[in-house]
Amino acid sequence: MAAAVTLSRLLCGGGAAAARSLPPGARRLGLRASPSGEKVTHTGQAYDGKDYRKVRFVGRQKEVNENFAIDLIAEQPVSDVGSRVIACDGGGGALGHPKVYINLDKETKTGTCGYCGLQFRQQHP
Repeated sequence: MAAAVTLSRLLCGGGAAAARSLPPGARRLGLRASPSGEKVTHTGQAYDGKDYRKVRFVGRQKEVNENFAIDLIAEQPVSDVGSRVIACDGGGGALGHPKVYINLDKETKTGTCGYCGLQFRQQHP
């Protein structure tokens, strides 16, 4: 939602009211194209036709990685674990992140890693 609001402020010059005026599908984080048809980055970056920053794309297409990290993490299933406290280090060895410990105290609580966004849930017998 924040990305859509930022994009609407840039394109429409408005705030939350402009975000509400967008089509329902455009209010998601998965917004991929501006009204002019230009691809939008994960930060909501889109330039109007006369913006001087478009000089970088003269004679070539703007390349945007469509695999946004927030979308890839959302596709990961919630991991069921047996213990009350779990450790997450990103799972990539040197490519991971510092180890953090996540408490899963409540029965319905899902713990989320602050670094990589993976979610964990305590499996109750």
